[in-house]
Amino acid sequence: MSPCIVVLTDFFAVSNRALSYAAGLAVPLKAHLLLLHAQHDSLLAPNEFAAYHTLAGEQKTFYALEKLASDQPVPAEVDISDDPLSDAVREITRERELLLVVMGQPGFEGAPVELVARTATGLLRRVACPLLVVPAAGWDQFPPRRLLLAVDGEPFNVGAQHHTIYRLLQALQGTLEIIHITDDEHARPTASALLETVTQNDLVEDTLDAPLHLHERYNPQVTAGILAEAARLEADLLVVVARHHSFVGSLFHHSITARLVQASPIPVLVLPAED
Repeated sequence: MSPCIVVLTDFFAVSNRALSYAAGLAVPLKAHLLLLHAQHDSLLAPNEFAAYHTLAGEQKTFYALEKLASDQPVPAEVDISDDPLSDAVREITRERELLLVVMGQPGFEGAPVELVARTATGLLRRVACPLLVVPAAGWDQFPPRRLLLAVDGEPFNVGAQHHTIYRLLQALQGTLEIIHITDDEHARPTASALLETVTQNDLVEDTLDAPLHLHERYNPQVTAGILAEAARLEADLLVVVARHHSFVGSLFHHSITARLVQASPIPVLVLPAED
């Protein structure tokens, strides 16, 4: 079976640009889509739309998603789950080769601006899966070919998920560059130490043939520095490594990953690190 790209779909899936982005990636990746709708999730099924939880409403949602699936350029299936979102995704990882989980901005007006970031961090806290967050606008460059990996200088291990980056680079004929932002609170690591954290994870096939380019900048605000460098380099996909401690604390707003997911004008691929 081909690898699976899960797309989190809400009641407004027709206007969900994340689905279009996921379908565009599925073609070169030779993957199939799974449109997942978790009926009791605040992003995919907010309380304001309780009428959709009736039998008739659920049937209407299912038929709409089935129609949407049939319109995709690659094979697509539908899963409407009564389980919490994290449980539904975990079950999918047991049954399929999961390549990506894709989510976008909610399709309903008045949604809290932090809702997507909150959903993303809640999912990653419970399931170790590559998560691609697609903004409502700002990804006119498609397919993405200039990937920018933000590193903090500390060693990390993304385990088998390094295959996600490798497959993207191969399928899209893309390049990967590295960015490190130095601020006032942390010591500046050496360039060799920064590059070693990347090469140890086998994110690229052979750095001898295509040396990694490292960009180091100073900015007292790390998130702003990353986004500014992404714009300067005209990157079209931002990659970040999420450490578990970014999600377990109560100070959600202190997570750089959460800030990037919320503020980035280009898609963000989050790779959870193994502890």
